Amino acid sequence: MSVKIRLQRHGKKGKPFYWVVAADARSKRDGRYLEKIGTYNPNTNPATVDLNLDSAVKWLHNGAQPTDTARAILSYKGALLKHHLDGGVRKGALTQEQADAKLTAWLEAKAGKVDAKKDGLSKAKADAKAKALKAEQEVNAKRVADAAAAQAEAAAAATEEVAEEVAEATEEAPAAEENNETTEA
Repeated sequence: MSVKIRLQRHGKKGKPFYWVVAADARSKRDGRYLEKIGTYNPNTNPATVDLNLDSAVKWLHNGAQPTDTARAILSYKGALLKHHLDGGVRKGALTQEQADAKLTAWLEAKAGKVDAKKDGLSKAKADAKAKALKAEQEVNAKRVADAAAAQAEAAAAATEEVAEEVAEATEEAPAAEENNETTEA
C-alpha cells in the first residue's frame, strides 16, 4: 500500500478549506484517510497552515509521498527540513542537538518573515485607508466650497433682483403719482 500526504477539500463553494492527511493512494480525494496531519486555509492572507510537525515527519520517515501542494505546505512549515536533518542524524553527520538548533533557527527566521508580511499588509491597508480618507476630505471640501459659491451667487442674484425691483418701484412710483395728479385735475 502506498501512502500519500495530500489535501482533502472541505468548506463551501468558493471558500475552500483543506485538511492535510496521510491517505492510501487508491482512496478518493475526500474519502478515507489514515491520519489527519493538519489544516490549510488559503482564504486568509497570508494563508493559515496548522500542521502537526512530528506526525508529518513520521509519515515521511515511513515513506509517504507528498503531492506537489502538500510538499509546498510541508516545506513552508519545516517538515521537509526536519526530515532531512533527521536523515543526517541517522547517518552520523550531525548530532540531534545540532539538528534541533538548525531547525529552531530556521523556524524563527520563517516566523520573522511571516510577521514582516503581516505587518506590511496591515501597513499597506492603513496607508490605503488614510489615502482614501484624504481624498474624500478633499472632495468634501471642494463640494462645500462649490455649495458656498453657489449660495453666494444666489444671494448676489437675489440682491440684484431686489435692487432692480426697488429701482423699478421707485421709477414707477413717481409715474403713479403723476397719473393720480392728472386724474384729479
